[in-house]
Amino acid sequence: MKTHHIVLGGLACLLVALGWSCVAVAQAPAADERVPEEIRAAVEDVVAKVKPALVRIEVVSTYYEEGRESKFQSAGSGVIISKDGYIVTNHHVAGHAVRLLCTLSSKEEIEAELIGKDPMTDIAVIKLKPSEPREFPTASFGDSSIVKVGDSVLAMGSPMSLSQSVTMGIASNIELVMPEWLGQSGEVTQDGENVGSLVRWIGHDAQIYGGNSGGPLVNLNGEIIGINEISVGSLGGAIPGNLAKDIAEKLIAQGRIVRAWLGTNVQPRLKSDPNTHGVLVSGVLANSPAELGGLKSGDILLRLNGAPADVQFLEQLPSFNQMAADLPIGQPAEAVVLRDGQELTLTITPIERELAAPQEYELKKWGITARNLSLLIAQEMKRDNQEGVMVTSVRPGGPAGDAKPQIQPNDIILKAGGKPVKNLEELAAVTKELTQDKTDPVPTLVSFERKAEQYVTVVKVGVRELEDPGLEVKKAWLPVLTQVLTREIAQEMGNAELRGFRVTKVFEGSTAEKAGLKVGDCIFAVDAEPMTASAPEDYDDLPALIRQYRIGDTVELDILRDGLGQKISVELIGAPELPREMKRYRDENFEFTARDITFFDKSDEKWKEEQQGVLAEEVVNGGWAAVALMSPGDLIVEVDGQPVQNVETFEKQMNGISSQKPKTVVFKVLRGIHTMFLEIEPNWDSLNTNGKG
Repeated sequence: MKTHHIVLGGLACLLVALGWSCVAVAQAPAADERVPEEIRAAVEDVVAKVKPALVRIEVVSTYYEEGRESKFQSAGSGVIISKDGYIVTNHHVAGHAVRLLCTLSSKEEIEAELIGKDPMTDIAVIKLKPSEPREFPTASFGDSSIVKVGDSVLAMGSPMSLSQSVTMGIASNIELVMPEWLGQSGEVTQDGENVGSLVRWIGHDAQIYGGNSGGPLVNLNGEIIGINEISVGSLGGAIPGNLAKDIAEKLIAQGRIVRAWLGTNVQPRLKSDPNTHGVLVSGVLANSPAELGGLKSGDILLRLNGAPADVQFLEQLPSFNQMAADLPIGQPAEAVVLRDGQELTLTITPIERELAAPQEYELKKWGITARNLSLLIAQEMKRDNQEGVMVTSVRPGGPAGDAKPQIQPNDIILKAGGKPVKNLEELAAVTKELTQDKTDPVPTLVSFERKAEQYVTVVKVGVRELEDPGLEVKKAWLPVLTQVLTREIAQEMGNAELRGFRVTKVFEGSTAEKAGLKVGDCIFAVDAEPMTASAPEDYDDLPALIRQYRIGDTVELDILRDGLGQKISVELIGAPELPREMKRYRDENFEFTARDITFFDKSDEKWKEEQQGVLAEEVVNGGWAAVALMSPGDLIVEVDGQPVQNVETFEKQMNGISSQKPKTVVFKVLRGIHTMFLEIEPNWDSLNTNGKG
């Protein structure tokens, strides 16, 4: 298997996935003594013109892991673009900087400050801070749109944090994109943003190494035509100069980039699509401007605000995304789509696009790092609001990590000390109030959300403990999920003697819901038999007791709700089937396994009860399904336009496909909140077509 190297040179490191590994730094080849004298003279002129504007950037950046804010040092390159000292570089070089030190070509060192950053294009702007005002040498942008394959280019920067250097090559590809078969692991991402969604790199073979990121790619006129960002094998990739210039000017003017957001997923038209223009709308996010405007999955978008939309090839996708991102925010835009052979005109009103991943912060008194919820994160987690604080990492043995139950990454903190927490600012204020003038750790009752469940726990600021509950029930089943009422939780709830279980989830439409059980009810007796559970390891006491009954029996539960005791009778039902008990289908042609969806799948994914389809459980590397980018966890809802109901019908559909051997097979899948169309072009002559599972 080949390894695919994508180097973000400013950090001298790699995106590591799919077996990618660090690239060894090779010795640069000796200069070709046969370079024509006129080219050599032109290069010397360019170096004399641009080198004074080059800077080496030494960076101290922050990153967040294991509940802490950590710092690391790295180096990259940049180029001065204004006499007052503005420098353009990469976001991955300077975007998380807490300290910036620039070395000029004269070897003078000057501190700098971060002005603005844009993860979506991997561009950042910093500004020199000399002790006294002065003018700096600059380099100018050229027109990157006129660069042609074969044009001579120079890559300039500070490889490996060494002094400035120059390498020469040619423009090899003026619309470089990452191939689809690399999947998500092939994306160049920054702060959760896919840089390739907006950038088509200028590919070139001028030697670049770790540390060259942020340095300019220049033409033989000494003009900046790109900002070097990546290395793919022996090929370098530069962000086009026109895009870099536009982003830099906006960052200098307003400190951030404002983009429109429609809430669509789009992809190139399928190869089997007979249409000659348009872009395929693969998915529409819930409550987004696109959904509110009537756009639907499967539409072919022909025109947007009067501009034609045509994406037949992956290389055309960034241009369309840029066009959509530049729509006027808050102003209705006309979208012309093709649906079921008919053209429709829709009106979509874009809103401002939020950052995919808001800034993280360390909360030392909690032993966590956390961030506010962006709209996209909230939707990815299938939440209907952005309230709460998202935990991004937890310090082992710290207060949150030692709580019982412990707080985990991706948990959403909703309340602390009885007070609602809508964002980081409110959590910080509550923390200050709780701990002010306190010398000892403060036990604090905390409410948090984990997927579809709502928990409470006690966090001691500055203390440690550990907990990891889990349960699987069979036979007779009480259709709720619960947590043990530990002594600490009971005490903080005002009843230190309370023993039993707190309801964290009541399954919709179940006998428990019909009987009136609610999240937060505390069960302390079953048929007058008191619960004794008081520690996390007692998590199975209630399920074990329920398993002694028969399906259809009715149990009387003694519960505590809002401090008041009451009795509720609930009919026990049969435990839902587990994933390992579901019917499966193995497709030998395309090499994947799918199973029926379970009761718990629907609950965890918040699918409607009537949701149909089969869940891809295993996708074999190198098989046709893997080539089409099918992933474990994909819910297959259509095959060649026909709905998939369950494994039984799906097997018949796949057997029919195996018999007919069509040129293409299209799967429509749900992946989280996204909808995608996966197109397989199998070589039937080489396949075993028995299609049996």
